[in-house]
Amino acid sequence: MLRQSTMLMALRGFASAFSPFKNLGGKPVPFAPMPGFPARAVGVSDVLASPKWPAEWPYSPRDFMRGDESPDPYFYDTPRFCFHVDDAAVAALTEFYGTALREWEKPAILDICASHVSHFSTDIADFAGNRVALGMNEEELKNNGQVDSYVVKDLNDDPTLPFEDNSFDVVTNVVSIDYLTKPLAICKEIQRVLKPGGQALMALSNRCFPTKAVDIWLRTNDLEHVFVVGSYFHYAGGFKPPSAVEVSPNQDQIPWAGGRSQNIAYLAVVRAEVMRCGEVQWNSAGGTLHAGQEHRRD
Repeated sequence: MLRQSTMLMALRGFASAFSPFKNLGGKPVPFAPMPGFPARAVGVSDVLASPKWPAEWPYSPRDFMRGDESPDPYFYDTPRFCFHVDDAAVAALTEFYGTALREWEKPAILDICASHVSHFSTDIADFAGNRVALGMNEEELKNNGQVDSYVVKDLNDDPTLPFEDNSFDVVTNVVSIDYLTKPLAICKEIQRVLKPGGQALMALSNRCFPTKAVDIWLRTNDLEHVFVVGSYFHYAGGFKPPSAVEVSPNQDQIPWAGGRSQNIAYLAVVRAEVMRCGEVQWNSAGGTLHAGQEHRRD
């Protein structure tokens, strides 16, 4: 418990000491509002309700640089048997999963960037099918009793998911998408390994290890984080328009300020569903933007 509390204090310290408006060299960089970001968005669910996505991928390689570019296996070599968000946020995510994962009968689940716990409900084995964790630290993964098997892999080195097409009903990720340097490639892989109608559930918090978070994450606020993650799935193709929901406890009692949640247990989930064969997503001009892949097996 002491180690867990120490880790949370460290993460809070990072959040307060590391300005999100500094670039990798520590100099102020004024952040221009992201093209397409809904100016009137006041909450998580507003952000992806009617975005106006730029026609092309709007990010540069610099956006995915990090303060610490040393090989990730060095950073993750020491197991961390702790939570990286507050207990209240963990409980809220577990409750969310308890409902969301029951939308399928015996869902096959892949948890990417996983550790010693996937935050599923305690009865996950009673209603879910095959469950796989993919992460960086084998000692952590060995101790994850919520999955049937695990894979050790650095997705920043190789974003390919080592699974067949249409292998899973759900892909989850808990407060780790901000560390991925090739998010577009990974979201394309998520689309490939999900079955038609399958969903990606990406949980976001207002905590991070800033030296390992990508630059775009450090230069944007909590609402913009939702927009950024939603954009990954939009540009990956093969997904229905993504949506987002806040699952933080006490969210109606704690205000927002400048696009930032003041809730220490803040948690949001971006959800993206793979289109079924024959489904079409139309753009504002009436043209086909994405279509369900015919090669996918139902």
